[in-house]
Amino acid sequence: MSAEFEAALAQLAAGKVVAAATESYFGLLADISRPDAVEVLFSLKPRGSDKGVPSLLPARAAWPALVRGEIPELARAFADALWPCALSIALPASERVVSRVALDGSLAVRLPGASAAAELCTRFGKTLSATSANLPGAPPATRSDQVEAEFSNAIADGRLYVLSGASPGGAPSTVVSVNGAAYQVARIGAVAISALDAIANARRPSA
Repeated sequence: MSAEFEAALAQLAAGKVVAAATESYFGLLADISRPDAVEVLFSLKPRGSDKGVPSLLPARAAWPALVRGEIPELARAFADALWPCALSIALPASERVVSRVALDGSLAVRLPGASAAAELCTRFGKTLSATSANLPGAPPATRSDQVEAEFSNAIADGRLYVLSGASPGGAPSTVVSVNGAAYQVARIGAVAISALDAIANARRPSA
């Protein structure tokens, strides 16, 4: 493990934020189980009450503890067929989740595809935020130098550590909310709606 990666893990353990490349853009990663880490995240990128914070799972086994009640069979089917990938599944959040990262009481999570952020999350072993590393209104960053330029003050005062590298860009994660056997697409992204429809339709009994 590189010294840079070790430094990023130490930053997360200290309740601070790390910017790292995801499957699409750079994300701001923080431990969503820690109120202090969430406060640091929101000091970097304020979020309105109409926006949640999509997050990354270190492993699929971490998912049930973040959900209030049982994970619906349809949500499991989406995960079985598509994860790891840029599909965030929103379900009612458990009380273990810091409320500020949820939207209307729901938390959207994904098992991320291959990326620096995915490796960091796996090694850290906890669910991490993955909101894009840009200020509100600015375009998402695909290179570490862009993040450094935009968040220079936060880097200088130790709130943010930037893992060097680049991300491929493209579409963000698709966000889908599941309620029992029904689902609603909250954001169209890398995973096509047709792929979700195919999975859902395969589960419906034939007429």
